[in-house]
Amino acid sequence: MALFGNAHTIDPANAQQEYGRLLGRNEQVHAAFLLIRDTILFTDRRLILIDKQGVTGRKVEYHSVPYRSITHFAVETAGTFDLDAELKIWISGTRDPLMKTFTKGVDIYEVQALLTEFVVR
Repeated sequence: MALFGNAHTIDPANAQQEYGRLLGRNEQVHAAFLLIRDTILFTDRRLILIDKQGVTGRKVEYHSVPYRSITHFAVETAGTFDLDAELKIWISGTRDPLMKTFTKGVDIYEVQALLTEFVVR
């Protein structure tokens, strides 16, 4: 599930309001990132990957990953010729990682710090 394009942060309060129907009682969005049409939410309970599909983006897949299911993760920083950074997340019971690609609009170290905060609890 790699994505390309202009990634940037979203105000957590705006994401909380926009995606409130996805959240459990008292679940809070701590950080959110937009990658072209797709969104990643870091809540206090789980990681939510919102994948808009098709030409119109009307079909949407919501992938919920409880932090306790993440066995390990990796970030790859952008380089001189490869300007994109990557996030790979391995989930228990799966062989291949979930992958997301970020452009320079997002600090990949911030994403890594968020995962560390929630996964290591």
